[in-house]
Amino acid sequence: MTADTITPAEADEPLRPSERASAGRTVGRAPGRGPIPLLVIKPPARWAPFRLKELWEFRDLVRRFAARDITLRYRQTALGVIWVVLQPLLAAGVFSFVFGQVAGFEETGIPYFVFAYAGMLGWNLVNSTLSKFSGSLLGNAGLVSKIFFPRLALPLSTLGSTLLDFLVSAAMMGVILAISGVAPGLAIVLLPVWMLLALLIAGGIGLMAGALTVKYRDVGYVMPVLTQILLYATPVAYSLARVPESAERWVKLNPLTGVMEGFRWSLLDVARPEAGALASSVIAAVVLFLAGATVFTRMERQFADVI
Repeated sequence: MTADTITPAEADEPLRPSERASAGRTVGRAPGRGPIPLLVIKPPARWAPFRLKELWEFRDLVRRFAARDITLRYRQTALGVIWVVLQPLLAAGVFSFVFGQVAGFEETGIPYFVFAYAGMLGWNLVNSTLSKFSGSLLGNAGLVSKIFFPRLALPLSTLGSTLLDFLVSAAMMGVILAISGVAPGLAIVLLPVWMLLALLIAGGIGLMAGALTVKYRDVGYVMPVLTQILLYATPVAYSLARVPESAERWVKLNPLTGVMEGFRWSLLDVARPEAGALASSVIAAVVLFLAGATVFTRMERQFADVI
């Protein structure tokens, strides 16, 4: 925001429309105290998906929100950070039994448990981002209704704990690979790319869901159901090669298909993801995140009134 200083005589004059639209002005002078500031908070532009300058000005607040999120996540828990490792381990164990033993899925040269854990590593990054972004506004309703700050700071601040959880789970992935004798190939250098695509896709959907949940609480009930459906519609516990030809093209349209295949390619040195699935993931990541940020920004002015 900017501020302009005017004389006392100018302070008595009515403001022109262009002056009323300014971010801030200084009106009049107090005896012996200098200019009296007047801060005018203007609504964001209707079609501006990002206000990077404003977010940068509130970067300290984002850091404090992120530190609070990390602290509260494990406060008063007996196992603490162990839960980060325990959750994907249990899920991989269940998938190993259901898909590996009951359904008879096998991956050449790779224990199915390792295959399933690699998929859960990528999925948990998506699921955590999606759930935290979509619930960030309602979880901080008191702040949203009483204090002015860029609302986008709330969902973005949750990325700190999400990435910390991912790093802990990735460290366990390294231990599992060492024990099982599976070595990643050169594609491991592309792992940050799959992480970025996963964050963009989940973040875009989460921003839209979070903004809509403020006004329509039904979205909060629908999201867990859709997330569960998305888990089984995405090649997490199975590879794209296992999908029947009749359904393969529909699975490829899922933007997370290329991401999950990329995770396993980088971690397990399996077959490279198909170009069609990768193209779908890249395009969807950009479109969904821009769409989510635009919806969030357009609805932001209503948050304090309806939350």
